[in-house]
Amino acid sequence: MEYNVTIEEENKEIANRYKDLLKGTYEVLSKEDKELIRKAFDIALDAHSKQRRKTGEPYIYHPIAVAKIVAMEIGLGATSIAAALLHDVVEDTDFTIDDMEQLFGETIARIVNGLTKISRLNKTQDASIQAENFRKMLLTLNDDVRVILIKIADRLHNMQTMDAMPAHKQVKIASETLYIYAPLAHRLGLYNIKTELEDLGLKYTEPEVFNDIVTKIKESKEEQQKYLETFAETLKSGLDKENFAYEIKGRFKSIYSIRKKMRNQNVTFEEVYDKYAIRIIFTPLSTDEKFEAWKIYSIVTDYFKPNPSRLRDWISQPKSTGYEALHITVVGPDAQWVEVQIRSDRMNEIAEKGYAAHFKYKQGNTNESGLESWLNRLKESLENQSLNAVDFVEEFKLNLYSKEIYVFTPKGDLKSLPKDASALDFAFSIHTDVGLKCRGAKVNGKLVPLSYTLKSGDQIEVITSSTNKPNARWLDFVITARAKTKIRAALKDEEKKIAEEGKAILMRKLRHLKITFNDKIVNELVVYFKLRTSFDLFFRFGNGAIDNTQLKAFVSQRNSTFLNFFKTKLRRSPSSKENIDSEEVTNKYDALVFGKEEEKLDYKLSKCCNPIPGDQVFGFLTINEGIKVHKKNCPNAISLQSNYAYRIMKAKWIDSTKQDFKAILNISGVDNKGIVTKVTSIISSSNNVFIHSINIAGDEGVFDGKISLSVQNSSQLNKLIKSIQKVDGVKKVERVNTL
Repeated sequence: MEYNVTIEEENKEIANRYKDLLKGTYEVLSKEDKELIRKAFDIALDAHSKQRRKTGEPYIYHPIAVAKIVAMEIGLGATSIAAALLHDVVEDTDFTIDDMEQLFGETIARIVNGLTKISRLNKTQDASIQAENFRKMLLTLNDDVRVILIKIADRLHNMQTMDAMPAHKQVKIASETLYIYAPLAHRLGLYNIKTELEDLGLKYTEPEVFNDIVTKIKESKEEQQKYLETFAETLKSGLDKENFAYEIKGRFKSIYSIRKKMRNQNVTFEEVYDKYAIRIIFTPLSTDEKFEAWKIYSIVTDYFKPNPSRLRDWISQPKSTGYEALHITVVGPDAQWVEVQIRSDRMNEIAEKGYAAHFKYKQGNTNESGLESWLNRLKESLENQSLNAVDFVEEFKLNLYSKEIYVFTPKGDLKSLPKDASALDFAFSIHTDVGLKCRGAKVNGKLVPLSYTLKSGDQIEVITSSTNKPNARWLDFVITARAKTKIRAALKDEEKKIAEEGKAILMRKLRHLKITFNDKIVNELVVYFKLRTSFDLFFRFGNGAIDNTQLKAFVSQRNSTFLNFFKTKLRRSPSSKENIDSEEVTNKYDALVFGKEEEKLDYKLSKCCNPIPGDQVFGFLTINEGIKVHKKNCPNAISLQSNYAYRIMKAKWIDSTKQDFKAILNISGVDNKGIVTKVTSIISSSNNVFIHSINIAGDEGVFDGKISLSVQNSSQLNKLIKSIQKVDGVKKVERVNTL
């Protein structure tokens, strides 16, 4: 869309947007606050005066929009609003951090500096991978948590205005958003922002799926509205009778959460059973919010039958993000499942604005499991450098997104742990030394192994021993980042001691064999034993994995130059053969081109998603296996595109007639006479489609099974699926990604 606006119109629009920013916060701002924001706006306007966004609009629109998100949706104060207006000034203009400090003081300068550091990290993709940048970005939390909150607002506005960008950049930024920023927003309690980031991320990573769900939601909008009105009307009489001041809001679940359920439960849009959600927000009549919330719960369950397994009480024990609410799933009109969330005004503000609101309402020492506690645990994991960056991000996300359970110490104190945490995770959550010396635990008075999976309500007593040491198996049954970090560090210390002993043993043995110990001989030994480092070599001598016989074999091989050469050739030959084989296969079945020049390159089809000709794909340049081809909706696509954007290659199919590709179909329905015969005859009558195997089982009138086929491309497979779906009794046919 062409941008064509006069300077006068632009200036008027900038003034209107600035007024709109202040509108929602004007009453709570002091005179000094308003002056500070105005000063920040004037500096930002001047600094960005010559800059334009990709759409052609003035750049200042962006800082104003970010400041508005910070003020309205996160609920931060004047300092943060000013910092949001200035967040790109140092990065993109001639202003420096010193200028910021002189003009606005130390706090705003520190926040702008943190935001500038993050911005620069994201522009150095080839210098280090995105995951490493993420670790560094989190270190800015040491400066001020407001840095991350403003950065999330910045990312939200960029996602909202990304249509003018090239498609490959959209996918890269959207993948990074789903991989990093949505989980962070979730953990900081910014649920509205998290939902919007996820939906926008899906819009660019899986546009067809996104548009399909949006269309279906629009089609059912009127029907949905009537349904929610019917539900609300039924409740109103009960709530009015008790004189509650309340508001009932109805909504469809987010597009991303619907997509997630469709994928995880392997169902269609129509089969997602709790697409509706109702929110009852009440103004308390007394100081006892908890009592009133449960009273509303009882009114709801008087009218609608609840699902007891779907009750979530986040009021008695709030989430560690500060979130409080009662969640219950009930059978609504027409026997449809509806999730009902019950919150007070205070709870609702915390739910929508996260920690900013949590601290606004906080009284006394209610932040024990709040932001400071979380930040301290986070900083502890950031200090651990033993994990590679990608593993660090994966573990960090695991702990961000995990559902929580609540368990008790022997004294009756309550502790929050991620779902599926083990007794050993609990031990490490008490103290590192307790974890490292743990040799067992008692759960509810019974002795259990360290691997025992805890459940909400369990009471745990840890049994320790001063002689106990961690072992590598422990890593298999702990899930918290803290426990994994501490176990790895302890194992590394133990390995260092063994490696030091191994080095002394090796020196002694070489001296006995009349060979001088030096770097050259160590490197030869590393190569001979096919190890990676000298540390690995010393460790294996220390634990006895390499013995005298093996060392003597190395010495005799070293003394024979011919034998050494011959063995080297032998060792190289298998990899050479592999290359020849892969070339033959690649050349024979060449159906892909890569990059802008559409070159024909060697590649391998990824086993995680099994692409076939006609699928939308991309190439990923691996370290050891050349180019691997993945489908664009591969489960690993978001992680790859976010972490290794510089290794992603454009790819497309240009020829799909030379090779048959394997595909597996899941088929299910009502068991009718001769249904297998009808299905197989459809497949057999299709040109160039061959059946590898059929496995269909019936059970009391229904059937379910898999068919393995060879097809030429995805359009042929899609036609086949449509033909099978027409068979009387067949209810569902879908392709399975993995073989």
